[in-house]
Amino acid sequence: MKYIQSDKNPQVKQWKKLQTRKERDKSGTFLIEGFHLVEEALKQKECVEEIILNEKTEMPPSWDYGDIPVTIVTDEISKQLAETETTQGIFAVCRQPGQTIENWKTYLLIDSVQDPGNLGTMIRTADAAGIDAVIVGKGSVDIYNPKVLRSAQGSHFHLPVLNGNLNEWIDHLTTENIPVYGTALENGSVFTKAASNESFALLVGNEGSGVNKELLAKTTQNLYIPILGKSESLNVAVAAGILLYYLQTAK
Repeated sequence: MKYIQSDKNPQVKQWKKLQTRKERDKSGTFLIEGFHLVEEALKQKECVEEIILNEKTEMPPSWDYGDIPVTIVTDEISKQLAETETTQGIFAVCRQPGQTIENWKTYLLIDSVQDPGNLGTMIRTADAAGIDAVIVGKGSVDIYNPKVLRSAQGSHFHLPVLNGNLNEWIDHLTTENIPVYGTALENGSVFTKAASNESFALLVGNEGSGVNKELLAKTTQNLYIPILGKSESLNVAVAAGILLYYLQTAK
């Protein structure tokens, strides 16, 4: 184990740079924080480059981290790396997985969702619902944003979460005869009218403006969830959860 005391250390400076999307994209790595996220990452050991531990924090004895390097840092460095108010004092640098396209059957497509809590919750919900892949389109918050990672609760390590061109993805899915369900009131059907399919893609959109009309024009069918009370609308992550579970269980 290595021990770093100075926040001027080049390694510490590099860790702090990972708090920006620019550096995450450039380096192909991202920083996670907290016992739960690090534990989930260690289930995919090949993606963990190093573990960072506050000098006052103990590594759980049950963890098998093999030959992954562990660096001990001061309380002050730990606070500088933390994105939470009360840090647990454990972090890991992880590699962004390669974007290998496979023959998935079920997809969540996300268009221009800008709230990190919403994006992370949808990734977590897609994971819980047994969806094969999440494709995040242009205009959305970074999939490795710290708040997205915390909201997703480790689901980044359980299923593919990819950046992608949604126009191209919808064209590809249509060619493969996989129905793409958009979400829109206009020209939409109540979600319970969706046809039963083994394979499908659900397309959800921006918190304020919904799914881009250009994308909606390409979908197989557009769905909506009726509002039974006085609320004007549902949160996009809640709506995605209802629709994903319906489409999965209606097969």
